[in-house]
Amino acid sequence: MKYLISFLFLALAFSMKSEAKVTLPSILGDNMVLQQQAEVKLWGKARPNATVTVKTSWNGQTYKSSSDGKGGWSLTVSTPVAGGPYKIIFNDGELLTLQNVLIGEVWFCSGQSNMEMPMGGFDRQPVRGTNDIIAKAKPSTPIRMYTTDSKDGRWVRQFSKTPVEDCQGEWLENTPVNVSHISAVSYYFARYIQEVLEVPVGIVVSTWGGSRIEAWMSRESIKPFSSIDLSILDNDAEVKNPTATPCVLYNGKIAPLTNFAVRGFLWYQGESNRDNADLYQSLMPAFVADLRAKWGRGELPFYFVQIAPFDYEGADGTSAARLREVQLQNMKDIPNSGMVTTMDVGHPVFIHPVDKETVGNRLAYWALAQTYGMKGFGYAPPVYKSMEIQENKIYINFDNAQRGLSPMWTSLKGFEIAGEDKVFYPAFAEIETTTARLAVSSDKVPHPVAVRYAYKNYVEASIFSIHGIPAAPFRTDNW
Repeated sequence: MKYLISFLFLALAFSMKSEAKVTLPSILGDNMVLQQQAEVKLWGKARPNATVTVKTSWNGQTYKSSSDGKGGWSLTVSTPVAGGPYKIIFNDGELLTLQNVLIGEVWFCSGQSNMEMPMGGFDRQPVRGTNDIIAKAKPSTPIRMYTTDSKDGRWVRQFSKTPVEDCQGEWLENTPVNVSHISAVSYYFARYIQEVLEVPVGIVVSTWGGSRIEAWMSRESIKPFSSIDLSILDNDAEVKNPTATPCVLYNGKIAPLTNFAVRGFLWYQGESNRDNADLYQSLMPAFVADLRAKWGRGELPFYFVQIAPFDYEGADGTSAARLREVQLQNMKDIPNSGMVTTMDVGHPVFIHPVDKETVGNRLAYWALAQTYGMKGFGYAPPVYKSMEIQENKIYINFDNAQRGLSPMWTSLKGFEIAGEDKVFYPAFAEIETTTARLAVSSDKVPHPVAVRYAYKNYVEASIFSIHGIPAAPFRTDNW
């Protein structure tokens, strides 16, 4: 992809949809998907102090709003069950009509490069198995995609020191060209839930590779963290590194979209915060709480991806392991959240795993189970619960493993065990045949006190739920 840089130091004017006086933000346009069975906000600009009427074709109802002295207006419309296509007609004396509007399920997708990575891959970095899916993409499949990241195959980079009213973006139909440029994780998620729910699905994609969570947080949410310097937001200094500058991606790529009704939020980020994992443990809950406040939904579903194995500063390092540990705690601390484990899709030298389908599908499992109430399949990873020391072994108990772990009858990799000297040795681990416990031991540690599993930057998964979901890495110590 070629690069198209769009710096948003000033609020963008609302993008025109036609020559009409009524103008709309880019998120409201032809081909969009509106959240079904919801009170959905529509907003825009018109002539100052004018009456704006909006007619929705799904019920033939007309809604009215009055613009203020600067022309701003907003109103709320009721959406029906999933369906379409529909039209929405805006009128302040001149008509503006949105065409091909669907009603269905809408999800916001954000994060850094592993969420950004398109179906067509990055240059010299493929996504496995996407070519056939791209080639078969049809507009008749009711998946629609809005992205702030690219236009016509060229990256669009948007950020701002202050929250803006609009951003560059557009709704796209499900065509091969459009699918090739959209986030692979997001698309696989949309594809899966669309097939299962049999309703239109819209994804709103707003990402930036290499970005830290601080860049995606609003000023209000990050202000309590006194260690984070916000002075650049108030001075004339140039933002030279938007991905590491607090608030600027929120201001340019989330703030303009918070009026748009969504079902939930998907998040794949964390690699760039390995250097402040301890602070991340507090930043993530603050980030999610603020998103929920901005959208006015205190229990907005939030499903995220634990970072995958990768060498980083060395396979045996633990910076990524510590960040994964924090992410697991985030899932426990944040209500109505869920975490996808990825210990089976990593690669030692490619930070962008080629298997995005597994990740997108696992996010879909969480949504289908927790948001849509479906049952009969696995979605949550086995998570360390407690340990018991008996003679020279430590027995590990798990949550989300009521029917046991797999694979049985084999020595499991990635385990370490230590005694009171705090020196860890490779351990022998096996699943008990009559319980969901793991037995861990080593001849070099006759009196064990602690166990670690997959607590390294790069290590391959060896234990799974019976549904094939890899267990979350863990350690029983805090050394």
